[in-house]
Parts: sequence; C-alpha cells; structure tokens
Amino acid sequence: MQPTKFPSIITPSQKVRVIAPSGALRERERFEQGLKIWRDRGYELTIPDDLSQPWGYLAGTDEHRCQQFIEAWNDPDCVAIACARGGYGSMRLLEKLDWQELSDRPKWLIGFSDITALLWGLAKHKGIGGLHAPVITTLGNEPARSQQQLFDWLEGKVNVIALSGEGWNNGQATGVLLPANLTLATHIIGTDLCPDLENVILAIEDVSEAPYRVDRMLTHWRWSGHLQKLKGIAIGRFSQSEVSTLSFTMEEVWRDRLTNLGIPIVMHLPFGHDGENAPLPVGCIAEIDADNGTLSFSRSIKK
Repeated sequence: MQPTKFPSIITPSQKVRVIAPSGALRERERFEQGLKIWRDRGYELTIPDDLSQPWGYLAGTDEHRCQQFIEAWNDPDCVAIACARGGYGSMRLLEKLDWQELSDRPKWLIGFSDITALLWGLAKHKGIGGLHAPVITTLGNEPARSQQQLFDWLEGKVNVIALSGEGWNNGQATGVLLPANLTLATHIIGTDLCPDLENVILAIEDVSEAPYRVDRMLTHWRWSGHLQKLKGIAIGRFSQSEVSTLSFTMEEVWRDRLTNLGIPIVMHLPFGHDGENAPLPVGCIAEIDADNGTLSFSRSIKK
C-alpha cells in the first residue's frame, strides 16, 4: 500500500456535513452531545432532516445512505464528513457506490468501527486518507485529551502523534498506517476493496467479540497470507469481550496467533470503543516500536 493523499487542514466556521452511512441513529442524547462539541468549536454543521428515520437496523435504505454520502462528498463547500455512528451497514453501500461519481478533491471522512469499509474504500479507489476517529455519538464520551487530538490533527496544530502501549517482538518498523475494526476488515479480505497490505502497519480494534471469535478471525488472516505481508501490528481496545473461566484471555489469543510472525507488535494502545479513541489517519507514514511500546505517525507522506 502506498501513502494516501490527505485533505487540507480545516478551520472553525467551515462547513461539516453529518451523515449516517451505517446503523440507525438511536442514541439521540449522545448524538446531540457530539454535535455540540463540533459547534462549540465554531463549525457549521449540515444535518439531513431524515437522519433519524431508520430502515430496520439501518439508517435508511442502501440507495438513500449511498446518495447521502455522495452528496456530502461532492459538496464543494464541505471540508469534512462526520459520521453519526457506526453499527452496521457501510459495507452494503459498496455494492452500489460508483467511485467515479466522487470528486477527486480530498476531504476528511471521520469515523471508526463500521466506517472502516468507507475508509478503506477511499484509500483503495481514490487514494485519499480519511480519519479513523470518534463518530458523533461517541465523541461526547471521549476524554478531553482525545477530543483535543482529533481537532488538533484536523486543524493542523500537530504534525506528529505518538501513542503508548505495551510492546512485544522486539524491534521497530516503518510503514503505511491502516486502521480498522477487525471484524469489518476480516470480511473485506478477498474483495476488490482490500488494499495491498505490503508495507502496512495494521491497527486493529473491536467490541463485543469473544476471544475465540478473534482467534477465528486472526486464523483466517493467517490462512489468507495477509498477516505475513505486514510490517507491524498495533492493537487497540477490544472491549466488552466475553471471557469464561474456560477461555483464553484476549491477550493470550493475540500472542498465540501473532507472535511467530516475527514483526513488531504493540498492544493496549488508546484507540477503539469504550475509552480513549485517538485519531488514526488512514495511509500516513507510521513507526511502530516494540522495544518502547509506541506507535507514532506524521502528516508527511515522504518515505
């Protein structure tokens, strides 16, 4: 995978469009909290009138959600697209989305979890890097530090971010950062949406997945040959995991399935659900250091 093009920095007072490309919006109070954070910084938010009209467990029909994304992306006055929530559904849009309909002008797409599909799609088909970061409904529960990191990155106030965790498999590597929800990414393997994983540092997180299911997904990655291509693996939060007295812990699964790859691995990094969710730019140059347990990345695309 090659480094992506990044959108320009943005400034308060500019237009940000809110879309719901995945699950139905049900957390109204949390949604309003997230909107307030954006507005308090001075951004002009455009919100569709029918954002709260679900279609089953989705935020609207595939055609409706797809058109919502296309219109937001092609709006010349819009500098960023903030996703309302994750859940499930963005993968369905990829059956209908014609990437040629989208402008080549980069703009920020902001979201995580289920939004992985759209972030990977933009990187693969448009060469544009989005931001794996809190959605509107999770932003209000973020600690002040990760809220600040999000806007500092978008507004160009920082060029480098360094995250600390716990490293193993001694060594360092440099590669292109590709963040993802593990479940979504696993279902993308084998499709034309899957980026070339050569030269990639994969950053993974998930929620409500038992250790045996994570084992099954990582085993699939091993069989596919994709894990063997990576320069390193950064592991964020795997929250709300089901653990019984007869189960391996999540960490035991990671070590069993990943240790013999012989690449730097850093776990317990501050991104994912149910806690600090640091912004991770898709397609930037990153350095992973298992000796010091760090993942750092910069705005530069120079190798």
